[in-house]
Amino acid sequence: MRKLKNEELQRVSVEEFKQIPKTPLIVILDNIRSLNNIGSVFRTADAFLIEKVYLCGITATPPNKDIHKTALGATDSVEWEYASDVLTLIAQLKQQGIKVASIEQADQAVMLQNFKPEINQKYAVIFGNEVMGVQQEAVDISDFCIEIPQLGTKHSLNISVSVGVVLWDLFVKMNFEK
Repeated sequence: MRKLKNEELQRVSVEEFKQIPKTPLIVILDNIRSLNNIGSVFRTADAFLIEKVYLCGITATPPNKDIHKTALGATDSVEWEYASDVLTLIAQLKQQGIKVASIEQADQAVMLQNFKPEINQKYAVIFGNEVMGVQQEAVDISDFCIEIPQLGTKHSLNISVSVGVVLWDLFVKMNFEK
């Protein structure tokens, strides 16, 4: 076995990426403080062909050198938009028929491994502040919550790790388990 060289990875250009059909997933980042976390989310969104990223509240927006440092150019490939108020955004997405899930530890949350996306349904997943999580008002108006099962002592993952876990799981379920 040998590692592949960069030129063997069959990378697409930004223009080609924009033409590829996307996974029907929208990521909402609400009040994310860390610029490195934001950049990491863009890179993960690029990897799993996420349709769009919304940056809400105090979440910084590109162009920003610290976001770019971890995004490695994914802010150019992944469609994104700033929305000042996450609650207004959630209402707008729900009006468009998009189901909204807060990624949060909550009573009545569906464990990630048990969540089965509906065929031909678009979803938006909300990730909240590094300390406070998804704000309760957003949880209240979400269609449901998804929880990442955690069995250790912390029950806390970095937001960029949470995004990676959730997007990978949903990407597989929506693209390979139809």
